[in-house]
Amino acid sequence: MAFKYLLTAAVTVFFMTNTLTVQAEAKVLTWAGCGISKKGFMNDLAKAYEKKTGISIKIAGGGATKGLRHVAAGKINMGGSCRLPLVFKKDDGTTQVLGIEKNLNVIPVGWDALVAIVKKDNKMIDSITTKQLKDIFTGKISNWKQLDGKTDKPINLYIRKGKISGVGLTLRQQLFNSTDKVFSKSAKVLKSSGKIEKALEKDPYGIAVSGISSSRHRNLTMLKLDGVEPTMQNLKKSKYKLYRILFLVAPKNYEKDPDMKAFVDFALSIHGQKVIEKAGTLPYRKGFGLLRTAASFEYLRAMDIVDREGLYTLGGN
Repeated sequence: MAFKYLLTAAVTVFFMTNTLTVQAEAKVLTWAGCGISKKGFMNDLAKAYEKKTGISIKIAGGGATKGLRHVAAGKINMGGSCRLPLVFKKDDGTTQVLGIEKNLNVIPVGWDALVAIVKKDNKMIDSITTKQLKDIFTGKISNWKQLDGKTDKPINLYIRKGKISGVGLTLRQQLFNSTDKVFSKSAKVLKSSGKIEKALEKDPYGIAVSGISSSRHRNLTMLKLDGVEPTMQNLKKSKYKLYRILFLVAPKNYEKDPDMKAFVDFALSIHGQKVIEKAGTLPYRKGFGLLRTAASFEYLRAMDIVDREGLYTLGGN
């Protein structure tokens, strides 16, 4: 009888010990940043990776700036950014990447169309021109009658706070070829693209620009731009001209951590890129033509500086 109890106790200890070992070995990576990347593909990519490897990824939003700076400061393992690291001109006229966004790699994983969005049942317009969009953001067009000739109501423009958000900075670069463009003083300023998208769902006279990767999940209408629908296919064919690159952000020495390297490799693999595409975001390898046909000088200039300083990392290497 005593032997039976000893055997039972030994088996119990064995299973408890092995369970604790498995729990100890379980790895959790942390990711934070661009809400558009989070909603657009990162949630799906993390689930697919956990299913494949058993390694989970704790995901938080917070914006592109958080994604870049928290990785550079070592506060999180990885991040997401829908803008390039900030560059500035020094007193001697040379340019460089801002120091607090420098100690990292930005790895392109996808393309995101920037889209003009309105409430789902807004029947006033279904298309807008690039000039009209510029005029709305600068305040030259402030009434819906100036767009559709019928509805005499003020346009409620929604914009992100500050000039360095993922949407705010890239919109300035790509639409105005400037990082300092001042938007309409009458615009409603909110803290995140998610808050803007939610506000647009309720405002029949509102308009804003956000990323298609997140907007398509909302009860919104995405307007044609210069007659071209914002679809993955039109983005792939370089027909839709307003876009930005979506980046996976990793520490400068991320390859020394086998778990982080494995995830970056997965995100860039055929499997990972298929997950991104299935989630509704154009994989990076399928949109190279956009840089030749639809990039502003300011966007290319920033890319060149980031690349020159060794942060822009194609293929994760």
